[in-house]
Amino acid sequence: MKFAPLTLAAVTACLLSMSAIADEMPVFKLVMKDGVFTPARLVVPAGKKFKVEVINAGKTPAEFESTPLRKEKVLGPGAESFLVFQPLSPGEYKFFDEFHMKTGQGVIVAK
Repeated sequence: MKFAPLTLAAVTACLLSMSAIADEMPVFKLVMKDGVFTPARLVVPAGKKFKVEVINAGKTPAEFESTPLRKEKVLGPGAESFLVFQPLSPGEYKFFDEFHMKTGQGVIVAK
């Protein structure tokens, strides 16, 4: 029974440290509306894990898709979700909306 308080303390410490790490991850918002990304250019820190919250504010389905980043997220009208990205090397990474190929284009720039 002496180990129970120690175990509880260790679990609590792990959970608190995980929460602190999650709070440090930069979060970026990307709104998709009827074939247009806002902003169309996301500048993120290179070498650091980050999160992109995606919101479909349009009246039709929308998709965030990036072939070089191997990410894809389809959202119905009014839906919200998120994507977590592992640290990127400096550079530009294109993304698009397959439902709106002519207008739904954007880029993530890692600096």
